[in-house]
Amino acid sequence: MDLFADLLTDPTINHLPHDGTVNYYGEIVTPQQADHYLAQLHQETPWQFDLALIQGKLITTSRRVAWYGNQSYNYTYSGSTKQALPWTDTLLALKSLVEERTGATYNSCLVNLYDDGNTGMAWHSDNEGMLAQDAAIASISLGAERRFLLRHKTTKQTIEFELAHGSLLVMKDQTQRYWLHSLPKMARVKEKRINLTFRVVKEKGTTTSQK
Repeated sequence: MDLFADLLTDPTINHLPHDGTVNYYGEIVTPQQADHYLAQLHQETPWQFDLALIQGKLITTSRRVAWYGNQSYNYTYSGSTKQALPWTDTLLALKSLVEERTGATYNSCLVNLYDDGNTGMAWHSDNEGMLAQDAAIASISLGAERRFLLRHKTTKQTIEFELAHGSLLVMKDQTQRYWLHSLPKMARVKEKRINLTFRVVKEKGTTTSQK
């Protein structure tokens, strides 16, 4: 069992069988540090309810978000546009940690708040035109442990993770081209979860598309 756990959190292992790369690092901070970041982000983030374009109608979701970046990048998806806020000290600390672990550089971050297991995220790919193609997306999970699924767009093969408090997962290479991902609802989960996805916005050009 320990060997299996070690393999699961070995960041050199690609968990996708083809058409992309997903590495899971497991917990990259102590439980005490993860608790601190969770509380800090929950308190200091100017949360706004997210919007989703569903069957041609713009719907307010129960997920709350905030968008940050090196510059005031516009991020358009699901029919709505957000302008990046300046980094906070908390986010810069986490950004530095993620860059050290992954060896990649990020210039933006979407922060997501899920109040409990009744809030999730439907199948989608992070393939908006303003994002650098095939660049790494580094995802930190804080709070409630939740299931995270990836599904191949053609074969429908599904890969599942249980994302632990303080853990890091990275999607890169062709993953967004060929795989969808989702955060299923889990009614039994009563605790909140904050997810940070560090991304790379193209420095020139902000062509956008909808999820």
